[in-house]
Amino acid sequence: MSPHFRAVALEHASRLVNHGPTVLVTSAHGDRRNVMAAAWSMPVEFTPPRIAVVIDKHTWTRELVVASGAFGLCLPGAALVDLTYAVGQSSGRALDKFARHGIAASLGPVLGMPVIETGCAAWLECRLIREPHTEDAYDTCFGEVVAAAADARIFADGRWSFRDDNAELQTIHHLGGGNFVRAGGVLRAAAP
Repeated sequence: MSPHFRAVALEHASRLVNHGPTVLVTSAHGDRRNVMAAAWSMPVEFTPPRIAVVIDKHTWTRELVVASGAFGLCLPGAALVDLTYAVGQSSGRALDKFARHGIAASLGPVLGMPVIETGCAAWLECRLIREPHTEDAYDTCFGEVVAAAADARIFADGRWSFRDDNAELQTIHHLGGGNFVRAGGVLRAAAP
């Protein structure tokens, strides 16, 4: 585990994804694991914290998530833009993308999902909320956040802090075709 990561209170977990970052979805079942990039995730409930993420129902990741009933969401920083694009362009069905790309992962503290800290700003470990009437029809998955942690250099006390000295950890946002923007350039609103 990274010495910079700290547990995030679950009441602040939704703040980790409410600004729409690209995420790395991790999954595992038995001795198989996978990681893929997803551009569509968002918080949907505060208490308990719940999120939605789009995982195509025909992917290896989706099979592992459904089989295990769990997944991880890791928020890659700008330093991982090439890796994020790479893991989003290939299937893990025939190979271990963690091994192929040299990705170090720890096991989440509650569900044992792979979580990535090196180069990431945060991670969330989620229990799949099963929706039998939608599982075969929709790509959207819902999860209850059961554990979360963030790098204190960029997220502390329930708030993001995007600064020049943490640019490599700033979250990325996919624009399509391998193009991303980095979070930053924060504007502070004046009190009314």
